[in-house]
Amino acid sequence: MSAHETPHLETFEEVMFFDTDAGGVVHNIAYLRFVETNRTRLAALIGLDVAGMMQRQQFPVVVRTEIDYRRSACFAERLIVRGWLDSIERARFWCRFEIVRAPNGEQLITCRQALALVQMPKAKPLRLPSAWREQWPGLIAAGRGGN
Repeated sequence: MSAHETPHLETFEEVMFFDTDAGGVVHNIAYLRFVETNRTRLAALIGLDVAGMMQRQQFPVVVRTEIDYRRSACFAERLIVRGWLDSIERARFWCRFEIVRAPNGEQLITCRQALALVQMPKAKPLRLPSAWREQWPGLIAAGRGGN
């Protein structure tokens, strides 16, 4: 990934028995677990790796999730989870995700999440690193003044 390229990542999941209901259809909450795995790895690409977060005690916290369920996945299916950094504001950033079936690319869900960077243990919201605005100027939220 080049310096100004939008951070993005693909992860892969196989639907397990515990992800499904009695009919073998994935529970709606399981999709968020798949997104969480991708988002955690995506965070490392933008400088929020787990070891660094623990050392600094600064963590990205989900403050909003928007999800559209389009199709259902079933037990034992292989899925591709795609995630990317979508926009940057002063104190929060947005990531987008989609989950598709691996064999045919059929879109199952789309998701958008807003995250804030928080200093723990005081739960104090922080401004995002200024380097992000320089590194990804095309992601600065338009029309909101970058708030």
